[in-house]
Amino acid sequence: MTKEENLSKVKLFCLANSLTEKQLDSVENELEIDLGRSEKAELKKKDFYLQFDLDFRKEAKAMSEHYEVFYCLEKSIRRQVMLLMEEKYGDNWWTTKIDEEIRKNVDKNIHREEDSGFTIRSEEKIDYTTFGELTQIVTKNWEAFEDLFKRGQRAFQRITNNLNQLRGPIAHCCPLAEDEIVRLELTVKDWFRLME
Repeated sequence: MTKEENLSKVKLFCLANSLTEKQLDSVENELEIDLGRSEKAELKKKDFYLQFDLDFRKEAKAMSEHYEVFYCLEKSIRRQVMLLMEEKYGDNWWTTKIDEEIRKNVDKNIHREEDSGFTIRSEEKIDYTTFGELTQIVTKNWEAFEDLFKRGQRAFQRITNNLNQLRGPIAHCCPLAEDEIVRLELTVKDWFRLME
């Protein structure tokens, strides 16, 4: 083979590889999976990220999975509460059915966020409630939720209390003990079982 033929084959190989990489990018994006072929995000952030202690970075990576689960769970709970309260009590449910103490606390949280100059996190007041306040909203307006949570109010309170306990380490950047990881998985399963 001549040098030109070899060069041509290398160019074809590079082109084929580039097209394959592009197709794999599409598959990863469409299916939301990581085939482990791209540069790790950690390496892309190395300007600042690699300055953190390696143990912290490992801990953060391990905890990210639990954060993701809790993020999805909490967002879905807040949306469900909003939808069912609106369905049962109409558009004014926030002013007519939510305790004044919770509304005051939410208003305080909103004003603090506005005063900070940061982008506000949400247009929905329910996004400014604590997880404990969400539980109070549901239990005080149980008639709006009893068809959804078929296992009853006591089961609901027990599970949300467990979730609130588990939320602490996740939200405050502390690693979950192995037992608590198991407890989180079981409690999330319990949450979905509440609605069966």
